Amino acid sequence: MTWAPFAVLALIASIIMAMPMLRQKRSVVASSEAIPAVLLDQLDEVGRDIERGVISKEEGQGAEQEIKRRILMHARKNPQNAKRSTKGGRSALILSAVLVPVFAAVYYTSMGSPEISSVAFAKRLEERQEAAQINDAAARLYDRLVGDPNGGPSEGWMLLGQAYAKMGRFPDAVAAFEIVSDRPEADSAVFSMLAEALINDEEGIVTPRAEDAIDKAIALGPSNPAAVYYKAIALSQAGDAELARNILIERLEAADGFYPWMETLLSEANRIGAEIGDIPVPITRFDSMTETFGPTQEDILNAQNMSEEDRGAFIQSMVERLAARLEDEPNDLEGWMQLGNAYSVLGRVDEAIDALEKAELLLSGVPDNDPRSQTISQALSALRP
Repeated sequence: MTWAPFAVLALIASIIMAMPMLRQKRSVVASSEAIPAVLLDQLDEVGRDIERGVISKEEGQGAEQEIKRRILMHARKNPQNAKRSTKGGRSALILSAVLVPVFAAVYYTSMGSPEISSVAFAKRLEERQEAAQINDAAARLYDRLVGDPNGGPSEGWMLLGQAYAKMGRFPDAVAAFEIVSDRPEADSAVFSMLAEALINDEEGIVTPRAEDAIDKAIALGPSNPAAVYYKAIALSQAGDAELARNILIERLEAADGFYPWMETLLSEANRIGAEIGDIPVPITRFDSMTETFGPTQEDILNAQNMSEEDRGAFIQSMVERLAARLEDEPNDLEGWMQLGNAYSVLGRVDEAIDALEKAELLLSGVPDNDPRSQTISQALSALRP
């Protein structure tokens, strides 16, 4: 069975641990009994030296006194102390030698299985296989492009550059994109991809070479989100954080709808804004496809002609719609402030406090002198008992 070799190894390890402890016990006893015998031999040797005249009688008496003093000191020591001092340590080691293999065996039996491969290893294996496939495909594409007497189609070189970028081979990606950038059909996307590869090759640093590619991308396509994004990074690294944030916000405001790239640009704008003390901007500000839950001008005019009861029901419906939207968009600071104020007007104190506390949490990274922080603080102070 698979576990049998491990059981044998555990037994051998336990024996090896026990052997030094057994030898230690015998060595302590032998050493304790040998010391008096050695001293007595030394005492007899001094007596024989005196008789042979090797040393004087006075010198011999001094040596005998010293040896007798050492014998007396050793006799006063309790030899059982040495035995007791090591007994506890040996017991602990013996207990460990027995329990550790037993515990390991029980744990492995319940939690381990040699038939199941490691999840981490399986995942790494899958990743290596995928990387190998991409590498093989890239190698074949490269050979085909290089072998083309016409230099290979631009679409092929762009595909190869993107494959190299995915593999982390940024110098190769740069080389592929540069081939297309020198061609008349090179557009804004070509230069923005070239800039991205150059920046990644320098571990996030925008070099003059990368900045030149960014400027060309913006010149060919001012609305290219990738070009604007990397231009903002270049400006931020150059020390012009305010301008960097502004061009990102301007691009977001110019969008005619909601696109996935908007979250990336907004994240970078808020990151740069945090460095200069600007307030984070919610994504709903730029999402023109989001339903407007606030009252329109027509709603306001109609509400003026309603009865008191109908007007109350209308306000309640508006508040419920706003609360429902905030469940899906919990980062809308202005929405939580509006909801808290609405609940407060309706006398729903607990719900007003909850909404304002959520707004306060969203303002945790904003300076204390922000007027919204003061407004929320004053409102909570008025609502709390």
